[in-house]
Amino acid sequence: MQQGLTKIQNNKKPAINSSDLQATLTRYFDLQTFRPGQSEVITALLRDGKALAVFPTGGGKSLCYQLTSLLLDGVTIVISPLIALMKDQIDALRQLGIQATRLDSTLSAAEASEVSRQLTSGAVKLLYVAPERFNNERFLDQLGRTQISLFAIDEAHCISEWGHNFRPDYLKLAENARALRVERILTLTATATPQVIQDICASFGIPEHCAIVTGFQRPNLQLLFNPTPLANRTASLITRIHQQLPGSGIVYVTLQKTAETVAAALAAAGIQARAYHAGMTDDERSAVQEWWKESNQALVVATIAFGMGVDKADVRYIYHYNLAKSLESYSQEIGRAGRDGRPALVETLGSLEDRTVLENFAYGDTPEQRALTSLLADILGQEQQFSVALFNLSAKHDIRPLVLRTALTYLELNGVLKQGTPYYAGYRAKLLEPVEAIASRFKGERVKFVRELFAHAKQGRTWFSFDVDEIAKALGEERMRLVRALEYFNEQGWLELQASEARQRYTRLLEQPDIAELTEDLYRRFLAREKREIERIGLVVGLVEQPACQAGALLRYFGEQEISDCGRCSYCQTRMPVAFPPLPSRPLLEQALDWQTFVALSQNTPDALGSTRQRARFLCGLTSPALTRTKLTRHLLFGALAEHPFQEVLNHCKSVFISANS
Repeated sequence: MQQGLTKIQNNKKPAINSSDLQATLTRYFDLQTFRPGQSEVITALLRDGKALAVFPTGGGKSLCYQLTSLLLDGVTIVISPLIALMKDQIDALRQLGIQATRLDSTLSAAEASEVSRQLTSGAVKLLYVAPERFNNERFLDQLGRTQISLFAIDEAHCISEWGHNFRPDYLKLAENARALRVERILTLTATATPQVIQDICASFGIPEHCAIVTGFQRPNLQLLFNPTPLANRTASLITRIHQQLPGSGIVYVTLQKTAETVAAALAAAGIQARAYHAGMTDDERSAVQEWWKESNQALVVATIAFGMGVDKADVRYIYHYNLAKSLESYSQEIGRAGRDGRPALVETLGSLEDRTVLENFAYGDTPEQRALTSLLADILGQEQQFSVALFNLSAKHDIRPLVLRTALTYLELNGVLKQGTPYYAGYRAKLLEPVEAIASRFKGERVKFVRELFAHAKQGRTWFSFDVDEIAKALGEERMRLVRALEYFNEQGWLELQASEARQRYTRLLEQPDIAELTEDLYRRFLAREKREIERIGLVVGLVEQPACQAGALLRYFGEQEISDCGRCSYCQTRMPVAFPPLPSRPLLEQALDWQTFVALSQNTPDALGSTRQRARFLCGLTSPALTRTKLTRHLLFGALAEHPFQEVLNHCKSVFISANS
């Protein structure tokens, strides 16, 4: 630390020294002043130990934990679902001489081992991880032996069931923080309604006066809404981009295939454009992102994953080729334009044709009652303490993995289950040194322990396989001793270690749970979530059609003081409400496909297409574990009715199969 700065000791409430904060800001970040809300958040965090920062996209949330980490002993754990944010911020921090690294799914085994070694040695100041990392028993065990000065939880709105992007793994973070005796907690988000702010504060025990909200108004953004029929939309987009002043931009779309086709059309028209979506490899996405960041004219056609956490201030325009799925998403996405404070354009071209696709995704996430019944019968019929492989459970009951984790979370909230520490049932190790060479590095009882550990493993041509529970039982040892030994060997570079067969521990809290009643409760909750998602889409439609200032309506939604005339949205510029073009006619469902062929396909694949909801999902192009397993997502009829509302397809499927079975 710079001479004269006060290093704050753990477990002590410091006297807040504004000169220390300013000196750290200048020395490490070469900045002279804080942005709105930053010093208030840092002060609340140091004084009270907890804070919430609700800043608009580009408002400087990350500096709040980066600067604070430099004033504290120990490591700051930054929890974010955004790998792009991790890479971008770590590169910037390292250039500033700050020790930062990450643990995520893109790292090789050797790279992950190196991060683990750095964490153990205290060489890391900020460690970036995804929330799912807390399902890793090795990681939790290491954190339990690490001095953690701060938990910084980005995208904190994901903790709220009322939010637009609920993630079950976020609900466990407050409990993780308590179990690890974390001294300070900072939660951060760019989009939160008053209800979501209340949920975040309640979950983490953040005092009301420590919730700092700086507002969502962005006066440099021009908000235009020009709904365009899908048939004309690409041509209209090309014309608009050619008329734009030079600058980089983003085009947001809903579907991966739309990203590909629109990017190809733009490139053919002489525009520097590339696609970006979750169907690409990590290396492909990273290459597109770096290409875009380094150019002042490049354009990316992307699904919603793009741009989150990426520090690029000179984005001059953002187009929504399709409607955004919620006002939260819309606000977050347009917030990536004009971060440098200069004028920027955000324009929506999406029309009511997009609404069906968005609503169908919401319907596709609702599991069937029979699937919930079979799931509950399965897990509640086991011993009081049991473990499950979530991937296998998802496939067995044809429930999407995220939906399954949400269902299990609901059971925890209802007091039916208690989650334990996740673990890996098996490990694989490829020796980089002979067993005897490893054993020779120890003395006494440990030599025997190392030899017996490998003697009880199954040896293949290249890899040793360890059933840790069985070996621990055979050796009369604690399971964790085996795991720590293998981890240590890996850290020393004596072998390459891979975990396998991830399992989640649970304890059943009810002696005789009522499966029928629990099924009804879970199903009601999922239907309520479905309804909220549909309502969010409707609010986006309502914003477009708003017969008043659209910027003011957006502020009102987020609990901000409304403005009546921004002078920069479509309504304020024309004094006329925006009208959606009429929907094009669709073929009648009776004539949209060969129903006789589909009935035969369903009868031949009862596991994947045995229920009405499964059939409707298939025809609307919505994947499920059973469809993937049976490779039906490659069938010509998959997605044949994607342009039709899910409920209409569901009702028609019901009548078709009643007739077929009569």
